[in-house]
Amino acid sequence: MARQLDEQIIGHFPVGRRLRVLDVGMGQGTQALRLARAGHQVTGVERDPTMIEAAREALAAEPAGIRERFRLVQGDGQETGVHFLPGSFDLVLCHGVLMYVDEPDPLLAGLGRMLAPGGLLSLLVRNGDALAMRPGLAGDWAGAVAAFDSVGYRNRLGVNARADRLDALTESLAGIGAPLRAWYGVRVFTDQAPDGAEQPSHLEALLAAEERAGRTDPYRRVAALLHLCGSRG
Repeated sequence: MARQLDEQIIGHFPVGRRLRVLDVGMGQGTQALRLARAGHQVTGVERDPTMIEAAREALAAEPAGIRERFRLVQGDGQETGVHFLPGSFDLVLCHGVLMYVDEPDPLLAGLGRMLAPGGLLSLLVRNGDALAMRPGLAGDWAGAVAAFDSVGYRNRLGVNARADRLDALTESLAGIGAPLRAWYGVRVFTDQAPDGAEQPSHLEALLAAEERAGRTDPYRRVAALLHLCGSRG
């Protein structure tokens, strides 16, 4: 997904431009820190105290210049209007958050308000059009059949979550004034890999295959996750 995001940044913004970045639901800060290392001014929002602490520890290990470009805000992603003025950011990330929100439209509207003219919005969501793939490939036939008619699922942590469909999100992005610019599949071939699996020796070949599949039909349509990028103007 990082390669996909970089492709969109390079294609959307002038070369060398330092962006104002907002990462809503940043988790432990993996993408936010990566962008700060690239020279961007990053603000990360996270409500989970454990994730905030992990991000602080990771940030503390970075050079002073990177720490100065990074701001941490403990808060809910649905309250961006409380913390920031409209149009404050060139790039807004919301990765792995919508699946835990019952009603995504208010959150999406808030993210859209944060975008400056010409800004880019990056979403990572569970693919509602491919929910039957994971149980089907695992031999859970009853689960696969049930998944065809639902956007709800239980994730690997045992938490009930919600998936989004590409067509519906395309309409939502148009509705907030950030129409879909590009979309990719994420975890096309590797969704069955167990959590905590060791890094394979053939990692580059694996990434090359995933990257190609993530931008190619019909493969990207059955990816576990969708990465959507919308732009304002």
